Amino acid sequence: MARTLTVVFGSGKEFEFTLADSELAAVTDDAAWRWFDREYAELDCQASSPVGKVLVIDKILNVAKFSGENRFAGSAEWAQEFARHAARLLDRDKVRIDVGNAAIGF
Repeated sequence: MARTLTVVFGSGKEFEFTLADSELAAVTDDAAWRWFDREYAELDCQASSPVGKVLVIDKILNVAKFSGENRFAGSAEWAQEFARHAARLLDRDKVRIDVGNAAIGF
């Protein structure tokens, strides 16, 4: 069964990814966490929580936000990696990451 992950930016631009179960099976939860930890640090994202705790949803939203629409459009391989790791951590059939509204819907 394929899963769908959509990343939406405030401009109305959407990036949709269809991920096969075999793609997700190749990524462990730990590997997905490490990928987002690395990207979060490299992008110098800031914790949105005043106590500094960063939830998985915050990491995914911030990595998408700080990477920007241009990175999704210009680096298909990176965007596919983002989608694969996010889908693995969120573990839902359909995910919509709305960067402009800082929301993730299922």
